[in-house]
Amino acid sequence: MDSSTLYDVIIVGGGIMGSTTAYYLTQKDPRMKVAVIERDLAYTRASTTLSMVNARIQFSLKQNVQISQFAFDVLENFEEEMTVNDNRPNIAYHREGNLFLYKEDAVPDAKAAMAMQQELGCQVAWWTPEEVRQHYPLYAPEGVEGIVGATFGAQDGHFDAYAVLMAYKANARAQSTAYIEDTVTELLAENARITGLKTASGETYKSAVVINCAGAWCTELAKTAGVSLPVEPTKRQCFCVDPAVKSDRPLPLTILPSGFYFRTETGGLILMGKSMAEDPVGYDFTWDQNRFMEIMWPELAEFVPAFERLKLIRGWAGLYAVNTLDGNAILGQWPELQGFYLANGFSGHGLQQGPAVGRYLSELITGAAPTMDLSIFSPQRILEGRPLAEGGIV
Repeated sequence: MDSSTLYDVIIVGGGIMGSTTAYYLTQKDPRMKVAVIERDLAYTRASTTLSMVNARIQFSLKQNVQISQFAFDVLENFEEEMTVNDNRPNIAYHREGNLFLYKEDAVPDAKAAMAMQQELGCQVAWWTPEEVRQHYPLYAPEGVEGIVGATFGAQDGHFDAYAVLMAYKANARAQSTAYIEDTVTELLAENARITGLKTASGETYKSAVVINCAGAWCTELAKTAGVSLPVEPTKRQCFCVDPAVKSDRPLPLTILPSGFYFRTETGGLILMGKSMAEDPVGYDFTWDQNRFMEIMWPELAEFVPAFERLKLIRGWAGLYAVNTLDGNAILGQWPELQGFYLANGFSGHGLQQGPAVGRYLSELITGAAPTMDLSIFSPQRILEGRPLAEGGIV
């Protein structure tokens, strides 16, 4: 066997999860031989690059909040610390906040989550509808029936996902990670241990550690090793519009009780999306202008009457890797297959969770004590059918 096909760790998927994991692994152990196998190194259909991008502190599960706190620290110093070979990334990190609006029945859970977030040192405040209007005069909370208040996370924001991904990749490669463009077709195992994988090009790569970072493709990858994951590739559509009336200030990511969300983008443009129960499962990247015309535009105009006049600039579709068990990460070694690690099912939270996940996996694999205990996301709960229990914001 050609020794070049033998690696200490093989990571399947070179998006945010795969690249952060490769970065932290090779940072911890520069002697480690790591390969990332990615089906498309242009990332044309990767969830990382098709995301509307958000980093928020507002979760109701403590560990998700802590994961975001680490991401905030990383992003704040990212450009300086991730400069490699004099190439300084420009990640356009904007902390314009997240505003979640609530109806009466959701208030107890929202306030309980806010109290927990504040105990962890997060900047989150409760606003009345009047305070929402004071901060954002274009907003009309009274236009949406039943809104009684909102939580505002001032630390929340967004960034350039592609720039962050490319910086992690550049640093991982500078630390001797090999990036290989190929499609993994089969995981190999013997005696309940992972041994490597095969690819569409006919190559066989050997390793005692394989990490599933395949995003929306994670379930079909796991299935080749007899592992069943409750993760579905679900289409999410985003739209970009140019309103006739521009806000005089950046607007936060604003989430209405219906699940409709929007925020400002450079040049006064508005980005928006909405997750819906009927969103199709599968690898479908088409986008539907009628969805915008019939569903999103009316909701936007109801909450921001000044945006009634606008021009649709473009739309696109990407995939969420939706964990149908509980909407949270599946993170760690699969109990029934030694050496097979999972970083799957992030359900739309993956970008902001990449740094903490990559660091945690690198600690598990190298035997280092975890900096942050993320064992609550262990794959064991999948085998037991035991969802994580949390209320409010998932």
